[in-house]
Amino acid sequence: MNPDAQTLWKAPRWALAILLAVLGMLGPFSIDTYIPAFSGIAKSIGATPVEMQQTLSAYLFGFAFMNLFHGALSDSFGRRPVVLWGLAVFTLASLGCAMSQTIGQLVLFRALQGLSTGAGIVVSRAVIRDMFPPAEAQKVMAQVTIYFGVAPAIAPIVGGFLFVHAGWHAVFWFLVAVGVVLFAANWKLLPETLHATQRQPFHARHLMRGYWDLCSDPRFLLLALASGVPFNGMFLYVLSAPAFLGDHLGLAPTQFFWFFLLTIGGIMAGAWASGRMAGKVAPKRQIRDGFFIMLATSAANVAANALFEPHALWAMWPIAIFAFGWALMVPVITLLVLDLHPERRGMASSLQAVIGSTANGLVAGVIAPLVMHSTLALAVTSILMMGIGLVAWAWLHRRWPEIGRQVTRY
Repeated sequence: MNPDAQTLWKAPRWALAILLAVLGMLGPFSIDTYIPAFSGIAKSIGATPVEMQQTLSAYLFGFAFMNLFHGALSDSFGRRPVVLWGLAVFTLASLGCAMSQTIGQLVLFRALQGLSTGAGIVVSRAVIRDMFPPAEAQKVMAQVTIYFGVAPAIAPIVGGFLFVHAGWHAVFWFLVAVGVVLFAANWKLLPETLHATQRQPFHARHLMRGYWDLCSDPRFLLLALASGVPFNGMFLYVLSAPAFLGDHLGLAPTQFFWFFLLTIGGIMAGAWASGRMAGKVAPKRQIRDGFFIMLATSAANVAANALFEPHALWAMWPIAIFAFGWALMVPVITLLVLDLHPERRGMASSLQAVIGSTANGLVAGVIAPLVMHSTLALAVTSILMMGIGLVAWAWLHRRWPEIGRQVTRY
């Protein structure tokens, strides 16, 4: 924690949470806004469904690759410069997407968007731990998740409206405007939270040693798997939204927002509950409860899709409840990850994001196209994604039972 934290931000805590949440929402906004326009983009530029899926994969793999460096750069040069450069590149990449005329151009600029958007997500986590002690940091992390949840709920509504009334290019022009506004806001408001004495040398040997320290720590790897992979249990449905909502449930693009509204509502409710439990309930118990909710919901979802014809009245609710369970536990696991190696919080946040976003990219480019044809296949794949995280947490719990045992207070 920065020893000067009290003087860096004198406004209310919730105001900083909003600023950081807006940074973190850029990634989901870049995905959810253009999903309702998938069919229109494909028809306009002559792309196949598989080629359109690669616009998601390019974004997610770009996001995963650059996340290796966002945190390390912020540990050396400060949080603020990394955020501002990331926003500048995102704005230019969105401009390129808006002006794309072929699928190749769109894939290229989507990859560039992915390379840049991770800066806000990765660095915002490190900023929280720079500024707050553990229990308060959990509350802020939960607040960030709540505010962050507003963006994906609004994004498909905005994207669907722009697509229907102004064409798919307007979706990316809107993202250009978002980038400009966020750059201006962070230029004016975001403080530098990394204390000068906590900066790490920026040279290859030191960086490689840091990556090795983290990647050779099984506690770090298991915690990152426990938080990042279960996310794909619900993200799979987001990636498959055109098929799941349009083909299987018969919803129009302008009705997609119901799915996103329910799912993000689950995330926001889970994050709110996590914040209420901060400093009162042991982290280990919160994580256990989150996994129990996800497991029970996933099992019910598989059974329902095996026995009944999918219908919009019930098929979207399991994903929302799953999202509640995930959001209940993920702020806790994220803080446990950041505190394993306090001197490298930026790098730890980066590598945690890399593990999660690499899984996202594999799901987007390989798994989702294989299973989106069937709601039962989607449900089975979802529970398998959750199962990987559950096994990782169970292994960690058995090998290092002391992790997350104590209630972290102010």
